[in-house]
Amino acid sequence: MPITEEQTVYEPEHRVKLGFVRCWVAMVAGIAQSRELIVQLFHRDMLAASKQSLLGIAWTWVSPLIGIASWLFLNQVGVLMPGKSDVPYPLFVLLGTTIWGVFMAVFTSAASSLSANGNLILHAHFSHQVLVAQQVAQASLSLVANLVLLAAAFTFFGVHPQWTALFFPLSLVPLLLLGVGIGMIVSVLSILVRDMTKVMTTLLGVLMFFTPVIYTSDAGNEVLQDLIWLNPLTYLVGGARDLMISGIIRDVQGYVVAVFFAMAVFLLSWRIFFISEQKVAEKL
Repeated sequence: MPITEEQTVYEPEHRVKLGFVRCWVAMVAGIAQSRELIVQLFHRDMLAASKQSLLGIAWTWVSPLIGIASWLFLNQVGVLMPGKSDVPYPLFVLLGTTIWGVFMAVFTSAASSLSANGNLILHAHFSHQVLVAQQVAQASLSLVANLVLLAAAFTFFGVHPQWTALFFPLSLVPLLLLGVGIGMIVSVLSILVRDMTKVMTTLLGVLMFFTPVIYTSDAGNEVLQDLIWLNPLTYLVGGARDLMISGIIRDVQGYVVAVFFAMAVFLLSWRIFFISEQKVAEKL
């Protein structure tokens, strides 16, 4: 019986010519077909991180605790005016910084997915979406450790979360999508401009001060209030925190708009990332 060889035909701008529906089908199929590779890369990086780290996974707890200590100090000396909260301020800050940390972790992971794996991209043919999925999965693992820290903090302060806290992980999904979406765009741009990741990380660090992470949404003057109101992260961070503390999202309309905004950014960025994949290897 004759052996038939499978042939792959490459043509310029192939993914652009796929059309809207076929392009999305190819994007989803690429992730589904690369499940084993995602798992292998995930295990590789986890083992490498544990071998080269002094504290290992303990850094997941040490880093936020150090950050919280600085905000508590500023609050204690009267520099920070966080506003009124329904829970003790240390718990309020821990919850806010945990939510923000999830956003920054997936952004950083997605933004470095191409530049950190340049050699692999040049020597192997595979869907670059795999790198984003693997990096995001690794960053999301720290969320599990942070949930343990949150549970311990709620117990220590004698605060009982609302039953809606069961939906807390689900409420973080829009924040994850927004972080990954921005990260994928930055990842592609960083191939052309090497310091794009540093620039965007700095800008997001500044944006944190215009997001109610360490203070309540009603704190500050009118100018700050306007900036907070226009910031979609205000509703994504605040909505997730509301589910834990009060059991109800205070600004449902703003939260819904922010969720659709996050989904739009993610879907647009994913499509751009997929289409530009063939150009990435040429620029590395």
